[in-house]
Amino acid sequence: MSSDEIKQETRVRQSPSVQSLMDLARRSVPDLRRNAETIEPVPAGRRGALVARARRTLDWTRLPGLRPRDEERPQPRLMVRLIRGYGLFVLLPTVLVGIYVFAIATPQYIAESQFAVRGNVEPMESVTLGVYQEMIQKHNSQDSFILRDYIKSRQLVEAVDAKLGLEKMFSQDGIDFWARYDASQPVEKLVRHWRRHVLPQIDVVSGVIRLTVRAFSPEDAVEISKQVIAHAETLINAISRRAQQDLLAQSQIEVDKATERLKRARIALQQFRNRWGIIDPLQSAQATVTTIELLRKDKIKAESDLRVLRDSKLDERTRGIQVLVATVAAIDGQMKDLQNRLTTDGLVSDASHNLTQALLEYEGLMIEQVIAEKISASMNMILDRARIAAAKQQIYLATFVEPLLPTYSAYPAPFYAVGVALFLFTMIWSALSLIRAAVADNRL
Repeated sequence: MSSDEIKQETRVRQSPSVQSLMDLARRSVPDLRRNAETIEPVPAGRRGALVARARRTLDWTRLPGLRPRDEERPQPRLMVRLIRGYGLFVLLPTVLVGIYVFAIATPQYIAESQFAVRGNVEPMESVTLGVYQEMIQKHNSQDSFILRDYIKSRQLVEAVDAKLGLEKMFSQDGIDFWARYDASQPVEKLVRHWRRHVLPQIDVVSGVIRLTVRAFSPEDAVEISKQVIAHAETLINAISRRAQQDLLAQSQIEVDKATERLKRARIALQQFRNRWGIIDPLQSAQATVTTIELLRKDKIKAESDLRVLRDSKLDERTRGIQVLVATVAAIDGQMKDLQNRLTTDGLVSDASHNLTQALLEYEGLMIEQVIAEKISASMNMILDRARIAAAKQQIYLATFVEPLLPTYSAYPAPFYAVGVALFLFTMIWSALSLIRAAVADNRL
């Protein structure tokens, strides 16, 4: 077979996929030719810019993490942008702040005072108070924090406002727009404004409270400080009186209970004496025992005499023997009655009316009375000591730095405010510039 026949056979045996591609190419050739004829030519002036743009797009040094070449870094343009941004975002706001603090801001005067909560607790080691001893211990640290929170409270703001007129004081016409208080706002806004102008600080080590008051005139600052100190002292005195009243009330309750118990014990003892008809069963029993002993001696003597007469062979009907026999019988009866009054051996039908039962009941009543008397005496002693302690002021407010009339405006400090504003704006601008540069450097 010749080569022509092999080519012809190969051409004839083309695969279906190749045949479909050739058909698609034949159909697409006219469209490509028509589109090529309609393309506008690139102007000569823009050809260089287009080539430079394509070169920058295909530059491999613009990949993330790679720095551009030094010859293509726009150094002058970057400096211009930095200066422009610094002036717009740092210098301009700082100038505005300077204009406000130097020319617009109303001067404010600061009055400072220092005070502390002190305690004067009398020692009471000689008396055992139990749980009541904790009621008179001083807690100056806790009282200081209570006082700090009270100075910031709405209750104090309303009290000082009723006395001095805080709304009028903070909303005068001469005050600048930023620091002026709007009198039409609710009292919650006044409390917030108060907390910006009245600042109490506590030294946790010494417990000293430092009060700083800012106002728009020296007289207002001093008056506000004095009113705050006066109301704080009133609060401390109220807390002290409440603690004293609680101590006296609890002590008085215990004294009343002890007195009532003693009264019941004495009434029970009186009822016992009326029921038994004896004042002291112990003394009555002792007297009964003494009488029984005397009767026993008389009985022994009478029996001796009777035995002597009987040994003398006298008739039993003689008067002497009959008298002695009657005497012995009478003494036995008396001794038996007295013994029945003292104790019972189970032969007496009513054993509840003997001195043994009376002594048992009497001893219980006496023990109750003695206990009630001792408790009453102890409670009265505690009450007396509580009254002595309450007579002294347990806690009080000691003001050792009085508020004085300020002579110059300490707020706002213009140079300090401008310096702080410049620093803050510089820091914010630097952070934003670094973030923008990082984003631009990592962009494809």
